[in-house]
Amino acid sequence: MNFFALYIDPGTGSMLFSLFIALAATVVFAARALLLKLKFIFSGGKAASDAARNKIPYVIFSDHKRYWNVFKPICDEFERCGVPLAYWTASPDDPALTEKYNVVKAEFIGEGNKAFARLNMMNAGIVLSTTPGLDVYQWKRSRNVDWYVHILHMANDATTYRMFGLDFYDAVICSGNFQTEQIRTIERMRSLPQKELVVAGCTYLDSMKAKLDSLGGSAKKDGKKTVLLAPSWGESGILSRYGEKIIAALVKTGYSVVIRPHPQSFMSEKPLMDRLMEKYPETESLKWNRDNDNFSALDESDILITDFSGIIFDYALVFGKPVIFADTSFNSAPYDAAWISEPLWTFSALEKIGVPLREDDFPRIKEVIDGAIESKSLEAGREFVRNECWQNMLRSAELTADYLIQKQHELQTEIAPSKEAV
Repeated sequence: MNFFALYIDPGTGSMLFSLFIALAATVVFAARALLLKLKFIFSGGKAASDAARNKIPYVIFSDHKRYWNVFKPICDEFERCGVPLAYWTASPDDPALTEKYNVVKAEFIGEGNKAFARLNMMNAGIVLSTTPGLDVYQWKRSRNVDWYVHILHMANDATTYRMFGLDFYDAVICSGNFQTEQIRTIERMRSLPQKELVVAGCTYLDSMKAKLDSLGGSAKKDGKKTVLLAPSWGESGILSRYGEKIIAALVKTGYSVVIRPHPQSFMSEKPLMDRLMEKYPETESLKWNRDNDNFSALDESDILITDFSGIIFDYALVFGKPVIFADTSFNSAPYDAAWISEPLWTFSALEKIGVPLREDDFPRIKEVIDGAIESKSLEAGREFVRNECWQNMLRSAELTADYLIQKQHELQTEIAPSKEAV
């Protein structure tokens, strides 16, 4: 037997798996629809009424615990308003599961395909999530969900998701107007119906600022400079492109160095991470940071070195500190950004809040770091960018909750006449 003939590449395998899920969901929904119709006929409409009564008004779905910083302010707002909310998570150790809420109910729905199977058959009014790719991969739109809302989890380009990431949502919560323009451009190019776009702000930036303000400012006290290296993941990320070279250059500065890889790197780039951590083990002046919350790492450093990671804006806009961004020649091919001719907003913003770093700068990286820390022009740039991408500062959770609640009222008003007709 030719075993090579049985090989299926990962991309094809994923596509076939998605097709299988879609077919299975279709069969299940068809069977459920037939069953409901029969129940409706034999119960005089009671079954349909039961389904409507069992519909969960509001659901938040989080595919990973790291997005709790996005959702917690919204959950807090629902709790404050006394509006029941279901929080479904695919992380068994999601911090939401230990919160002491009264009307917000957190539930672990399983990991991976088990979670998607639950989502594909959910019965809900409005679903809010940071997860892209709805109706593209394993997560399919449920016929029993009235409205899907995506909330951007970074204050940067809405086009840096993988292709078609937002196409099949009904609405998107944005942090700035530039994101709405990008989404509208994609909709026109793909002949998509217009989504509802709400510029509410950025919940996790609000929370970070509130926390920093409550502490009375940065905790940085000692005189020794600390450099935070916090890249994105993938072939365009710093660690994939430069790896040992940039770490070696930073170690030679004599400054304290904290390396905080993107959490996805430890799953998608495990051999790379194992190699780097073995070659550069922790010492008194070099630390590897894997905290779920990045607040301490950002607060205790003097400067950030990164690429196109959204952490740039956490650092520059909340903590008011300079950034150095590495030239990694970002490849837009897998992303929605490939459809748009204009350069990414992120890169134009970087020029205002940070200093570029090229590989031939590595021998003089200490000089680059010192110059960025002392720069006055970067301060004005941070204020300009802050106003562009972080609108409605400290009001995002309130505005997001208001939109969801108002939308639910609208949907119920639309549904009510059809129920009366039945």
